[in-house]
Amino acid sequence: MIISSATDYREAARRRLPPFLFHYLDGGAGTEGTLRANVGDLQQVALRQRVLKGSAQLDLGTTWFGERHGLPLALAPIGLAGMYARRGEVQAARAAAARGIPFIQSTVSVCALDEVAAGCERRAWAQLYVLKDRGFMRDYLERARRLGVRTLVFTVDMPVPGARYRDAHSGMSGRHGPLRRMWQAVRRPRWALDVGLLGRPHDLGNISAYRGNPTGLADYIGWLGANFDPGIDWADLQWIRDEWDGPMVIKGILDADDARAAQAFGADGIVVSNHGGRQLDGALSTARALPAIAAAVKGELTIFADSGVRTGLDVVRMLALGADGVLLGRAYVYALAVGGAAGVANLLAIFEKDIRTAMVLTGVKSVGDIGPQILAAGAPG
Repeated sequence: MIISSATDYREAARRRLPPFLFHYLDGGAGTEGTLRANVGDLQQVALRQRVLKGSAQLDLGTTWFGERHGLPLALAPIGLAGMYARRGEVQAARAAAARGIPFIQSTVSVCALDEVAAGCERRAWAQLYVLKDRGFMRDYLERARRLGVRTLVFTVDMPVPGARYRDAHSGMSGRHGPLRRMWQAVRRPRWALDVGLLGRPHDLGNISAYRGNPTGLADYIGWLGANFDPGIDWADLQWIRDEWDGPMVIKGILDADDARAAQAFGADGIVVSNHGGRQLDGALSTARALPAIAAAVKGELTIFADSGVRTGLDVVRMLALGADGVLLGRAYVYALAVGGAAGVANLLAIFEKDIRTAMVLTGVKSVGDIGPQILAAGAPG
C-alpha cells in the first residue's frame, strides 16, 4: 500500500500486528471518548493563512534545556514498543538520533536502557513512573546517570491503570490471554518471524536488569498493578528531585493548578497530556487543556504536549496553543511496526514536510515564531 501519512501507517500496522498488540497501542480508556476528542479537538484548531510573507528560509530547530534539536519533536515513552518491531526501542532511538531529536525510553520497555542508550548520541531521555518499589526507582535513576542520560521524564498520571476495555477483548488481558496471543501470532507469520522469533528476549528489560531474572510479558500487567502507588503526593517525590541533578519533566499535567504545583516542586518542564486518552475517559483533550496551562506557566517551564498528534500540522497547532515541543506516541509506533527504523525515519520526514508547509502558509520563519498569533478567530487559544 502507498504510505503518505500516519493514518496509512496505522492501517498497515493493523494488518501486520497480532490484534492484541495493535489494540493495546491503538485503544484508550473506557468508551474512548477522550481518545477521540484528542484527535478531533486538535483538528478543529483553525490557523490564519497568510501570504507573501517571505518564508523561503525556515528554521525548524529548537532548544530545550540547553541542547539544540533538529525538530520541535521527541518520541514519547511507549510501553512494550520493542514488541512492535525487532528490538523496537533500539530502532526507534536510532531513527530519532539520526534526525537530531530525543527518544524517551519507557520504564516498561522491552529493551533495557543500557541497550537503547548505546549509540544514540546522548539523545536518549529516561521515563520513570511513580512506583511502590523505591529500590527499582533508585536503581533506574542510577543506571540512567551512568549512561549519560541528562533528562528525566517523570510520569504522574498513572497512579492506577485506566480501564482499557479493548485489552480484555483483544487477548492482552483476560481469560486465556496467553493462548489467544499465541494463536494470533501464528496468524501473523511475518511478525512472528521478525519479532516473535528473532526479536527475543521478550521481557521487560529495565525490570529484569533490576531483579536479576527475566520479567516476561505474562508478568507485565500484574507487575504494573502491584507497583503503581495511588497514595503518593508531591511531598513524597521530593527525594527524586533531590537525587536527580539534570532536567526533570513532569508528564501528565492537564490542569493549570497542577502545572503551578510542578513548578513549585522544582520541575524544569511539563508534558500536557492525558496519556493518549488511556487513563481518565472524559478528561479534557490536550488541545483544550493546553491554552490555560500555557497562560499559567509559559516562560517559567518548558511546555511539551502530546495526545492526538497525527500530522505535522498538528504539531504546529500544539505550538500555536502554547507548547514549546511535541511528543509523538502512537504515530511513530505505527511506523515502527511497519518499517522499523526506516519507517520511523520516513514518518519524521513526512512530519517535517507538513511543518514546513504550515509555517510557510502561516507566515512564520522559525519554530520560535509559532504562537497564538497564527490562530484563527475562535480557535481554543
